[in-house]
Amino acid sequence: MTRNVVISGGGTGIGRAAAQVFAADGDRVLLLGRRREVLEKAGVPGALTYAADLAEPEQVRGVREFVAAELDGRVDVLIHSAGGNGGLEPAPESEDPLDAVAHAWSVNFRINTLTAALLTEALREQLAAPGGRVLFLSSIAAYRGSGSGAYAGAKAALHPYAHDLARELGPRGVTVNLVAPGYVEDTEFFGAGMPAERRAARIAETSTGRAGTPEDVAQTLHWLASPAAGHITSQVIQVNGGAERGH
Repeated sequence: MTRNVVISGGGTGIGRAAAQVFAADGDRVLLLGRRREVLEKAGVPGALTYAADLAEPEQVRGVREFVAAELDGRVDVLIHSAGGNGGLEPAPESEDPLDAVAHAWSVNFRINTLTAALLTEALREQLAAPGGRVLFLSSIAAYRGSGSGAYAGAKAALHPYAHDLARELGPRGVTVNLVAPGYVEDTEFFGAGMPAERRAARIAETSTGRAGTPEDVAQTLHWLASPAAGHITSQVIQVNGGAERGH
């Protein structure tokens, strides 16, 4: 059966790689993101696109209406890949240090946590039951920090939310899991790129001796959405080449 797969942040990086994997499997994919032109250039065969700021409730309501009209109101797989490095968002106008702290934490929670919560709640009743899948993108930073704490805190906040959802949706036959990648290349997370010395240090932390790829994470998401993973819920699956050991 063709499944309806909704992917936030589906225009680039991990979200785009996941969209390609599901589309290749014959699923119908809806890409969500803030930049319409990026979604339209993602190159995912047959994908639908809808541009929205998922931190704005009114725009998320628009997503729900679009899903009702274009996907017959059924979401089989919901993947939250929107978010990323809040440091790449526009800087605050104030130079006061406390304003900078407030901005960093607010921005990171807005793009990484609020987007996921609003979209999930908007589509909760449209999740296929039984068989629905909700998948969040966490991060290795949720375990070891991210320097400022803001990004790590925003990703870590998804964990208890996912655990609560797993308990609530489990009786309907819907599973909820998180995937926590380590260092992944070929995404927009590091902006213009990572210095060679820092990249080498990240790779040296792994047991596999290489950086992760968006496809590594996409294939894990695809497996968690498969019938083979039907009894796996409320788990955090780490995809980091051994840079962070199991918890």
